[in-house]
Amino acid sequence: MVFDRVTIDAVNRATRVTDYASGKSINVARVVHSLGQDATATGFAGGRGGEMLRQDLDAAGIRHDFVIVGVQTRQCITVIDRAAGTATELVEESLAVEPSAWEELSGKLRQLLPRARVWVFSGTLPPGAPADFYARWLPLARELDAKAIIDARGEPLQLAMRHPNGILKINRQELAATLEADLRDESKLTEAMLRHTPPKGWLIVTLGAAGAIASDGKSCWHVSSPKVCAASAIGSGDAFAAGLAVALDRLQDLREGLKLAAACGAANAITELAGHVDTRQVQRFLSEIEMT
Repeated sequence: MVFDRVTIDAVNRATRVTDYASGKSINVARVVHSLGQDATATGFAGGRGGEMLRQDLDAAGIRHDFVIVGVQTRQCITVIDRAAGTATELVEESLAVEPSAWEELSGKLRQLLPRARVWVFSGTLPPGAPADFYARWLPLARELDAKAIIDARGEPLQLAMRHPNGILKINRQELAATLEADLRDESKLTEAMLRHTPPKGWLIVTLGAAGAIASDGKSCWHVSSPKVCAASAIGSGDAFAAGLAVALDRLQDLREGLKLAAACGAANAITELAGHVDTRQVQRFLSEIEMT
């Protein structure tokens, strides 16, 4: 919902309302599709909300294969205040799905994952989820020589850190909360990253307008972000993950892939819709990104 100006404790009339499929993994799939690569979105979908989500993905030409569950797919509202230059999220919490749905999703993943070179596990797991639901697929990724990107926090992230070859992508606040550490100082951040990077893997921390830092456990690289006038940064981390996934699918070096990731994150930020990028802007931003 877009407003010229939001006044608290008053009636506010939106100038534009857009209802579309979103959420972290959906945003990733949408950006991958926009970049011309094939993607399949999976997870749980339920009720009228789940039906609308699948219909919107159909309209966008994005392949999907969801487990249908008994609980309603949640709705979240992004409130954009153009006068203040802010984007506020009103988030409905996830509900627990039936236990049998987890086994059904596991069976679906056992069929889908071997067909892809890059896997992205993204988002907060719903209540009652197995904490290792993301990390448990990392051994299979090594076996199949696939790249697995995990965007999570808390215990699911801690468990993923123990597996070799994983590519972990989070923001500074999520890493700080997971490690229960103050990482506002960059030296403390890089020290923590080097210590917690998975063996033979990568830990990537996005910093918003300041870009991102990536660690292979031995060295750190800083990826700059283009200077943009942001409309809404919501979904930019997902666009970053999508750009990285596409680069890896194209067999590019991960350090080069970070440039495409940063360009996608910036392209998302200049739009008011999460998970939407203009590929012309992505290409323009690529030339403005530096790595040190």
